[in-house]
Amino acid sequence: MNIEGNNVVVNKSQKEMFEFLTDLKNFEQLMPESIQKFEVDGDSFIFQLKGMPEIRLVIKDTTEYSNITLGAASSKLDFELVTDIEEIDADTCEVKLDFNGKFNMMMAMMVKKPLTSFIGTLSDNLEKL
Repeated sequence: MNIEGNNVVVNKSQKEMFEFLTDLKNFEQLMPESIQKFEVDGDSFIFQLKGMPEIRLVIKDTTEYSNITLGAASSKLDFELVTDIEEIDADTCEVKLDFNGKFNMMMAMMVKKPLTSFIGTLSDNLEKL
């Protein structure tokens, strides 16, 4: 299952945006209002939205200034949140979030709508930075 976020233009340089997103505590600013828990632990963070289970995301891979891949820490849920950052000019960049998950059909049907909303909220909040 793949959910593509919107491309959003952010008034930060590509380097600033990369550094902002690799400092995991900054993800708290991007979370939906329904966040009930957010804790950073080293190269991972745990978050919980109202009515959802806790999810731990870990930095899986980075390409300096252009890509950050976060993945689920649990083997029960196999997914990644991929962030691509492209420079527009010295003070502006374009950011795109993609969710890639390997779920059975039933699980995919249950999580598609809330995940699409979640990715949309993260993208909207990035645009407001």
